[in-house]
Amino acid sequence: MSFDNFLNQLKTKAVELKTEALKFKNKDFLNAAMAGSALIAMADGTISSEEKQKMIRFIESNDALSIFSTSDVIKTFQDFVGQIEFDKDIGEAKAYGAIGKMKSNEEAARLLVRMHIAIASSDGNFDDLEKKVAVKIIKELQLNPAEFELG
Repeated sequence: MSFDNFLNQLKTKAVELKTEALKFKNKDFLNAAMAGSALIAMADGTISSEEKQKMIRFIESNDALSIFSTSDVIKTFQDFVGQIEFDKDIGEAKAYGAIGKMKSNEEAARLLVRMHIAIASSDGNFDDLEKKVAVKIIKELQLNPAEFELG
């Protein structure tokens, strides 16, 4: 697949995600989206300032997340990253707890997974550490990883 085709597919998926995300514009959805984004960003155990900037730029430009104010999205993302950086176990537990609140809404849960995979793939490389975190998120949402080609 050419890079142009890859970009076109990402753009098409972004429009689809935005349309679906409008149905779930609430604080729990925002928290779950940013919790998963933080977990994916921290998949290798650290996040450099460059990675944070890249993630925030992705979040700001992501159509599905544009339904929320940029300041709310960035603050929520940074809060989850900060918690994970301060205490990995407690921060991750809080992040997975926020994600778990969405498991009763299967449609929202699937949208979250697609968003997290899109974020993980935004650099053109969905690596094994990111895939491992994605599978944990999928299981937290009580979905099947195979449905997302991860199992």
